[in-house]
Amino acid sequence: MRDARDSTIRSLLRSGEIADIGGRPRKLQPRGPSTAGLVTAFAAIYLVWGSTYLAIRYAVETIPPLLMMGVRHVSAGAVLYAWARWRGTRAPRWREWVHPALIGAVLFLGGHGSLAWAEQRVPSGIAALLVATLPMWIVVLARMAGAERKLSRTAVAGLVLGFAGVGVLFGPDAWRHNGELNLLGALAVLGGTFLWAAGTIYMRSVKMPESAVISSAMQMLAGGVSLLIAATLTRETATFHWAAVTARSWLALAYLMVFGSIVAFTAYNWLHTVAPPSRVSTYAYVNPAVAVLLGWMLAGEPIGVVTVAAMIIILLGVALVNAGQKKEEHAPAGTNGNAQCEEEEAVA
Repeated sequence: MRDARDSTIRSLLRSGEIADIGGRPRKLQPRGPSTAGLVTAFAAIYLVWGSTYLAIRYAVETIPPLLMMGVRHVSAGAVLYAWARWRGTRAPRWREWVHPALIGAVLFLGGHGSLAWAEQRVPSGIAALLVATLPMWIVVLARMAGAERKLSRTAVAGLVLGFAGVGVLFGPDAWRHNGELNLLGALAVLGGTFLWAAGTIYMRSVKMPESAVISSAMQMLAGGVSLLIAATLTRETATFHWAAVTARSWLALAYLMVFGSIVAFTAYNWLHTVAPPSRVSTYAYVNPAVAVLLGWMLAGEPIGVVTVAAMIIILLGVALVNAGQKKEEHAPAGTNGNAQCEEEEAVA
């Protein structure tokens, strides 16, 4: 008996499940994430997602916007789907494609398609600031749909302040360089952000695949196909020649596929398993600042007093909205909390 017990203990020691301390076997505490891993993952969602707005601008210089986004998401979705299946996730049934396909069309065709089209006319930093209003649209639509109880005063103040910041951004100084086309592009970004929020609210109300990775891959694939169909219907494909694509646009498209859609997405999902959601959500405040600075440094996009003031007001409004929602999450039993927003990483 003793030999059998000693053999078992030695086996457990070799496997790392217990440690022999003072002659007595004890279970090892699970190791937390490494500092280097956390820093790398946060850098991905801070810097990579913040830089995707400038990458989109470079990509649409010589690639039509709908076609570019379609190629991006079909490619990234196919890689994620293959990776999930390789890891053992079962293939979804045909009926399980209905909701992801519909949501993917709304998110990626409506949200990303309009964003890419708008960035032919709107500076990438301005586009990022407008997309930063996403949490406010989600709160408004959730309230209209009855998914949220009465908003707290903090959340209401955040909504008022955030939309006031959008009004400041629409001031004449921000649009004096390109006139009405900039205004049209800005409205397209806001419309796409509204559609993204609507798709997110719908996602909360339907049954999605259990695997977050396979669900995201399905949405990307469906959204990418929708974008390619739209590109065909709008004759983007008929008048486009791949030979005309510049090296900068090719590199930007590759960056969006590999880093924007795959690397940062993987880092985002991993962070949600090792870090508090409140910490992970800080990317929403960092991305616009990164986008504005990169647009200024690399693309010569102007940063005026109006842009800086609007950025401060909008981000402060978003912070107040999030603070108000946290109060809802900690409300007494019987009240509705705020469900986690899925697929936030795909906004850019």
